[in-house]
Amino acid sequence: MAFEEILMRKRMLYVVIVCIVLVCGEENVQYSNDDHTALLSFMTGIVSDPEHVLESWNSTGVHMCAWKGVMCNTARTHVVQLDLSGNSLQGTISPALSNLSYLTVLDLSDNFFSGHIPKELGSLFRLKQLSFSSNVLEGDIPTDLGQLNRLVYFNLGSNRLEGQIPPSLFCNGTSSLQYVDLSNNSLTGKIPLWDQCELLELRFLLLWSNKLVGQIPPTLSKSSKLEWLDLESNSLNGELPVEIVKNMPRLQFLYLSDNNFIAHSGNSNLTPFFASLVNCSNLQELEVAGNSLGGEIPSIIGDLSTSLVQINLGENHIYGSIPPSIANLVNVTLLNFSSNLLNGSIPSGISRMRKLERVYLSNNSFSDLSKNRLSGSIPDSLSNLFQLRRLLLFDNHLTGTIPPSLGQCINLEILDLSHNRISGMIPSEVAGLSSLKLYLNLSNNFLEGSIPFELSKMDMILAIDFSSNNLSGAIPAQLGSCIALESLNLSRNLLHGHFPVPIGKLPYLQELDISSNQLTGDILQFLQVSATLKNLKISFNNFSGTIPKDGIFKSITVYSLQGNPGLCGSLSGMPPCKKKKILRSIIMPVLIMLIGTPIVCCFGYPLVFRARTRQKSAIFVEDVSDDEEQATTRSKYPRISYQQLVEATGGFNNSSLIGSGSFGHVYKGVLQDNTRIAVKVLNLKMGGETGSFKRECQVLRRIRHRNLIRIITACSRPDFKALVLPLMSNGSLESHIYPATGSSQSLNLLQLVSICTDIAEGVAYLHHHAPMQVVHCDLKPSNILLDKDMTALVTDFGIAKLVKGGDGQGCEDPADLHLFSISSTEGLLCGSIGYIAPEYGLGRHASTEGDVYSFGVLLLEFITGKRPTDILFQEGSNLAEWVKSLYPNKLEPIAQQALLRFPPPGTPVYTKIFQDVIYEMIELGLMCTQRSPSMRPSMLDVAHEMGWLKQYLSNPSTLPI
Repeated sequence: MAFEEILMRKRMLYVVIVCIVLVCGEENVQYSNDDHTALLSFMTGIVSDPEHVLESWNSTGVHMCAWKGVMCNTARTHVVQLDLSGNSLQGTISPALSNLSYLTVLDLSDNFFSGHIPKELGSLFRLKQLSFSSNVLEGDIPTDLGQLNRLVYFNLGSNRLEGQIPPSLFCNGTSSLQYVDLSNNSLTGKIPLWDQCELLELRFLLLWSNKLVGQIPPTLSKSSKLEWLDLESNSLNGELPVEIVKNMPRLQFLYLSDNNFIAHSGNSNLTPFFASLVNCSNLQELEVAGNSLGGEIPSIIGDLSTSLVQINLGENHIYGSIPPSIANLVNVTLLNFSSNLLNGSIPSGISRMRKLERVYLSNNSFSDLSKNRLSGSIPDSLSNLFQLRRLLLFDNHLTGTIPPSLGQCINLEILDLSHNRISGMIPSEVAGLSSLKLYLNLSNNFLEGSIPFELSKMDMILAIDFSSNNLSGAIPAQLGSCIALESLNLSRNLLHGHFPVPIGKLPYLQELDISSNQLTGDILQFLQVSATLKNLKISFNNFSGTIPKDGIFKSITVYSLQGNPGLCGSLSGMPPCKKKKILRSIIMPVLIMLIGTPIVCCFGYPLVFRARTRQKSAIFVEDVSDDEEQATTRSKYPRISYQQLVEATGGFNNSSLIGSGSFGHVYKGVLQDNTRIAVKVLNLKMGGETGSFKRECQVLRRIRHRNLIRIITACSRPDFKALVLPLMSNGSLESHIYPATGSSQSLNLLQLVSICTDIAEGVAYLHHHAPMQVVHCDLKPSNILLDKDMTALVTDFGIAKLVKGGDGQGCEDPADLHLFSISSTEGLLCGSIGYIAPEYGLGRHASTEGDVYSFGVLLLEFITGKRPTDILFQEGSNLAEWVKSLYPNKLEPIAQQALLRFPPPGTPVYTKIFQDVIYEMIELGLMCTQRSPSMRPSMLDVAHEMGWLKQYLSNPSTLPI
């Protein structure tokens, strides 16, 4: 018994000793090994950590294997992965990282690291993945990195690297490399892939946008697994790489645009190149635009993969006709043959390409078939291209009439048939294309007959040009229904009659040219009140009367008015008007004074008194429009006193604080009837808040829309001013776009598109349908709230601008006249940094176009995942300009990052759908952020486009894209 007891004690002692050793060993690994020291040394090189991702690195008692971005091996003895991508870190990369000898993954992409790449990293012989892309690194690529012979993924794209590519990167005795991206740098020299090099596992080679020269290395033909080859925007030369691509049966994307490649047989034969691509059964995109290619498009092009969705041969020297076999490529969505030497007619079989969206044949392009030598009539079969969005056939030799069947192209946004020899009348079916929303140009043809009144259905069209035809009859007043119209050119026709007043009152009309017609009547006095008209030409008609002196007529020249014998005025070059009889000019004012004064005294004073009384008593502002609704509103939201607000928010306790800014603070609270509220309390110590408070009350009491925040009431005392709003259970959009550290992305793509649609519809209401036009002036994620159903509501109208209603009736009552005067935003730079339209910085007043710009920034921010105030955009550029510099051929990295943040369901179909929506949102964002305000779409157009994307994403089978 004693022996067994002793044995048991020995066993227990052994267990204790083992535990002590393990614990001591754990402590030793945690605080003393080289990996821990290397990480701390790396952290000293970080000068900015806006996302606070390295907070855990500074926490005592936290094992390094639990630090953000750090992954260790199973025994927790060594770091095997360091991934700090996409955290906006700023600083330099420490050579101490080379001491992480067990590291297999090093990813610092999508940050703001600067300086050189440490050559010491070449000692990380276990490294399989190295990514420093999308930083601001400079200098040469260290030759030592060629020692990393286990690398599978190597990405240094989108930096400022210079010098030549080290040959050792490709020729280091290994064939493990699968992904190489050195794109968007300033690398020079040849592609160093020598004969003895074999990259047998290579699948992706991205070298676009550098300064590389020479020919494509023949050794690349050994990379038979290649799927993506992008060499565009360099200075490469030689014949197209026939022998290389014919050995790449898995090739999906081939980009060779903007180089100096030529075709075979002395730049006259394209057949070998297209023949080499026939076996690429997965080919999806082919771009060889912007080279010096000659020859004809061979018929074998029709034998390419039916997976092909994009083909771009633009800006070359290709001649001849378009082969009918092109119609075999039934899944192509973009076909670009622009800026070549093509001639002949459009193949009738093109109607089988039902998925075509953009066809560029102009200067050689399809949706851009302009500046070619295309002849014959416009094929009736174009009507079968239901997805066609842009059809541009200008500057050709087209004859015949406009096919009425074009009216069946229900997705067409742009139609340009100008500068041809087209005759006949404008079909009413084409004139009624309500989908047209950018421009309709039929100028410089031989069209005749009247202008169809069906044009009134184009309520989103921005520009119409029918100039230089033989159109006759009167100008239809129905054109006044084209509410978004900015430019109208009907010059050099045979039009007669009076000019319709509704057209002159279009709210956004900037350019009007009706010169060289046979129009009659008094000069267009009503045009002088237009606030938007900038360019007016009415010369060579039969207008008469005195030339006005206000509005557009202040800056008009005689050349815009000449050729109207009945016009007179003080304008230089025009005959003076005869003076009116003095008697009439004296008697009429006297009569008006005698009759009008008693009327004003009798009826005016009560109105003024009532207005003043209303103004003095307006402590609580409620959103009501009639007695019945006012009673309903009061029963649902009774008047709330200051004391009730104090009780609801716990005395405005910090625990109730949910937001703050220069305006003051926002508190959450619960009323006695359990109504959850948000109380926006203004900081009266800051200047201008009284005006901001009144302005926001002004806006909120007049608007009523599902996507705009509704005011419950407002409380105004000499020392306290607050707005009481419904509490939105899902907070602001900003908290979902930029979730707290450690949280995952909380929105999917459908939710994001739905939210953007809500925002667009709410702002469109403010611009176009509210009782008084409202310019929000401060659209940004923090000013968008989300209710329990994730419906977006636009809020914070503190610097909004009220504009008189579009009906010309002005303010609703005398009280409004007083409040209108304090709602001006003159003198303010409206908005938040990063979202402000560029014209505001030049002194322009707030406008609807400024809101459109801010919405465009929102779209680009959501897709890129970058705030417009990021450091990248503080160095002479901004978010919109940065995205525009990558458009259209360099957006792939942005799209791929967006797909990672908004992952589609695991099917190729949904991946394509998500990609389509992402690219469409980028394009819409770029349209909205054009520098010229007149080039931006209206919010009605934007809301329509977003609604279309939402419907497509919700049920893609119902809509083409």
